Amino acid sequence: MTAIVGVRYLAASGGFALATRLRHPGLYTGLDPQIRREIGWSLVSAAIYGIPAGVIAWGWENRGWTRVYRDVDAFPLWYLPLSVLLYLTAHDTWFYWTHRWMHRPRPFRLAHAVHHASRPPTAWAAMAFHPIEALTGAVVIPLLVFIIPIHVAALGLVLTIMTVMGVTNHMGWEVFPRFMWRGPLGAWLITASHHQRHHERYGCNYGLYFRFWDRLCGTDDGLGDFTRDRARAQARAGTAAGARGEHADRRGAGRPA
Repeated sequence: MTAIVGVRYLAASGGFALATRLRHPGLYTGLDPQIRREIGWSLVSAAIYGIPAGVIAWGWENRGWTRVYRDVDAFPLWYLPLSVLLYLTAHDTWFYWTHRWMHRPRPFRLAHAVHHASRPPTAWAAMAFHPIEALTGAVVIPLLVFIIPIHVAALGLVLTIMTVMGVTNHMGWEVFPRFMWRGPLGAWLITASHHQRHHERYGCNYGLYFRFWDRLCGTDDGLGDFTRDRARAQARAGTAAGARGEHADRRGAGRPA
């Protein structure tokens, strides 16, 4: 399961990173050290996510521990989409409150600062977590399968949505149609521009899929500004390149003619 989670991360983040390179060629320019760090932390997180997932998969296959079912007729057909919505809502609730807790000073310094080191975030940042934060995220779906019945295909859909939203929320541009993030639907769904504001200002926009908890708790701060963040990233890349060039010049000047 660790291998599956790791490959899933590399495939999803790599695919969307490639789409970014094709659509916005210079967006991640100068961020290579950051991206390497994001991939490293994400693969550590994949190992942590894989442990409870593997235990649950073994228990479902061999012991019947969970409420995951194969027979589509075990519940009414209308329950299939409802179960997906229940899982997403429960996961979103867990994520919102643990995410807010992670922004308290001590948990932030200890763990969550790893994720916020991605400035601006890239498609590779979706699972770039400290192990403590990865553990809080790794247990929620495994716990839900003991409580809420779900068809195995519907569970696969939940995991797909979780992966896609985790990656696309960090891409630095909107991959979804405009109506999903600017229209009435966007007032309740979280996409990249909403999560970008969280990485800009930290103390707002804590949700994962839906804006419900942010709106209810007064932490919704609207949409971020991709153009400004790109300009900042390019300025940092230019400063870093200039510093490297200056260092090289000093080294060259110290050599005998």
